[in-house]
Amino acid sequence: MAGSLEHIEQITRRVADSLGLELVELEMRGGGKFRTLRIFIDKPGGVTHEDCANLSREIGTIFDVEDAVPGGTYTLEVSSPGLDRKLRSAADFERFTGSKLKLVTRQPVNNNRFFEGRLTRFDGRELVLELPVSKKKKRAEDNQQVVIELANVERANLVPEI
Repeated sequence: MAGSLEHIEQITRRVADSLGLELVELEMRGGGKFRTLRIFIDKPGGVTHEDCANLSREIGTIFDVEDAVPGGTYTLEVSSPGLDRKLRSAADFERFTGSKLKLVTRQPVNNNRFFEGRLTRFDGRELVLELPVSKKKKRAEDNQQVVIELANVERANLVPEI
């Protein structure tokens, strides 16, 4: 199990949980001496530089002691997922109900695969997006809703609202 991405994720999740952080995503890119292990974390209220540094220091030590990253040579990057973070799990959709998002479906819904709107409801299986009918008309009664099954979501990202 040592050296597998699953093992790396288990270590990272355990340490992140102990620091009150959520592991959002973990990916290994590149090869040989040019590998980069990217870890994205979040927490309510946002992630600080200190959060990233603390996680990096703790997991880096564990990875070295357990030889969790085969070959030993890699660059470790720890950061927040950003304002336009990916939504991957049912828990993500539940947490961000009420937020604006961009979404791509695997199969068309109402002859469309690309949606941008406000996530108004999520029941664990289906999500409801409120879509503006027209950019010129901003009244709530001009909006339409679309229901999309979670299993049909190919990718989804938050849309920053500043």
